[in-house]
Amino acid sequence: MDLIRAGIGLGKTIRNVNRLREIVLIFARHGFDEFISNGVTSKIPDFVLPKSRKSLKKELKSKTDKDWPEVVGSRLRQCFEELGPAFIKFGQLLSTREDLFDSGFIDEMKLLRDKVRPIDFAELEVFVEKSLGKKISDIFQSIEATPIGTASIGVVYRGVLLDGTSVVLKVRRPNIEKEIETDFSILLFLSQQAEKVSSEIKYLGVSRIVQDFATSLQNELNFNIEALNCQRLKKNIKAHDTKELFCLPEIYTALSSESVIVMEEIKGIPFSDAQKLAPFISEVQPKLIYGVEVFIKTFLKDGFFHADLHGGNFFYLPNGQIGLIDFGLMGSLSKKSRKSFIAIIYSIITYGYENLVYEFLEVAEYEEIPDVNHLVQDVRDALSPFVGLSIQQTNFSQVLTVIIQTLKKHQLYLPREWFIVFRSLITLDGVGKSVDIDLDLFALFEKDIHEIIKDTLSKDELIEEGVWAARDLLSSARIFPRHLKWYLREWSKRGYAHEILHKGHEVPLQMLANSVVFLGFCLLASVLFLSGVSFIPDGFVTHWSNIPHLTWVFWTAGSFFLFMASLRLKK
Repeated sequence: MDLIRAGIGLGKTIRNVNRLREIVLIFARHGFDEFISNGVTSKIPDFVLPKSRKSLKKELKSKTDKDWPEVVGSRLRQCFEELGPAFIKFGQLLSTREDLFDSGFIDEMKLLRDKVRPIDFAELEVFVEKSLGKKISDIFQSIEATPIGTASIGVVYRGVLLDGTSVVLKVRRPNIEKEIETDFSILLFLSQQAEKVSSEIKYLGVSRIVQDFATSLQNELNFNIEALNCQRLKKNIKAHDTKELFCLPEIYTALSSESVIVMEEIKGIPFSDAQKLAPFISEVQPKLIYGVEVFIKTFLKDGFFHADLHGGNFFYLPNGQIGLIDFGLMGSLSKKSRKSFIAIIYSIITYGYENLVYEFLEVAEYEEIPDVNHLVQDVRDALSPFVGLSIQQTNFSQVLTVIIQTLKKHQLYLPREWFIVFRSLITLDGVGKSVDIDLDLFALFEKDIHEIIKDTLSKDELIEEGVWAARDLLSSARIFPRHLKWYLREWSKRGYAHEILHKGHEVPLQMLANSVVFLGFCLLASVLFLSGVSFIPDGFVTHWSNIPHLTWVFWTAGSFFLFMASLRLKK
């Protein structure tokens, strides 16, 4: 299922129209009727948009600017809760976009994380057997009916295989892909219409967030991809984890499908449970620091990393290892992007403000090129509280947060993959703080960055870059003669004449021409008026009849040219 290509032809099926009606009614009931345009209601036959009893705009006028994110977030959260899993998932995504929304809005969206309905396994048994092509009794000794984890897309259960192995079974909610496809097409349509009505919504780029939402869901809906992610990350970590600290679950691929995944159960203390972890802090601290080093090396050298590193996905195991689970949301950066990331981190460490701004301009998305000097000054002001501090004294999360807020001020938006990187690092830093471990991410980056920069200047790296450059040059050399031949052939058909096209300058040039003609008419009118005055005899004119006829002729001609000048102003 390709959500990106999910159309917005809402009139194609009765189900879509009925779902659109339901969504519009819920949004209207919670005060968003003022943002629903005729372009939306016209898609619903015989529909009249009801007015909300609690006007959102009136409430916002009675609040300060600091309060409106919480007000909008609260109403939007209530809408998402009523609309079900797809909208709850979208709200959860919004809760991670600190680069776009204020803390009040983010806090409201975070409340959606626990609003997903759990499902007893008995309701899913037939669905699981159909997905695996086997009876449950042919695979499992037992499966606990009550889920140990619930999410908007999947539900997780604890089970035991026939050989006694403890596993977890993750099942995709039945029909969730169809619900999400329908709701996504409507959500994209509504966001595009809302951007036409509200400049604030357009400024936030909500339709772009919806597209990011679709991209992130592509992989999360297919559990085969999650299984491949786990295996790939395990292989990458093994290449850097010399102490064999990390433990990733084994995936039972023979018992997994697109909608069901069976994996080894990781038994340990989650890092989100600080109280249970407290007795082991002295053991955990050096291991977590080493683990972050492995994560950084995996990210910087391989470009593939776990993008949801919150405390609930980390476990401290009885054997002293660190377990890692949940591989639905992964991040990746190309080799070129990783070099840009290294340059950005190096600029932050060395407080190279201009370099930092130019690096962000290379990767960020924006509609208009910002005032670079103003942006550099704002970045300098934002980072000034950290100047003079050692790397050990600098709070990595705070630095990234103020940079993201500064970019937001200038309407610069990080692409989805870049924001995932920064959010993962901030979340990782938060995991350390939750167990009273102050992770020195800047020092860890500095250690690896110098090594990686050295590698980029190595003989093998330069040879590789040279080979790729030579390949591109050779490709261009092969194409150039053909294009030159085609160009000369077309040129000869036109008798070797060149046609110069001016595009986009017609209006300014016309305005300039009108201005010149206007000034010419005004100058001519002035000369005629003055010439008419010169024919008036010396002395005081007591009546208009004393003015010579020739003067009237000149003045009439001058008035005519003034009238012609006024016509030019209207063009």
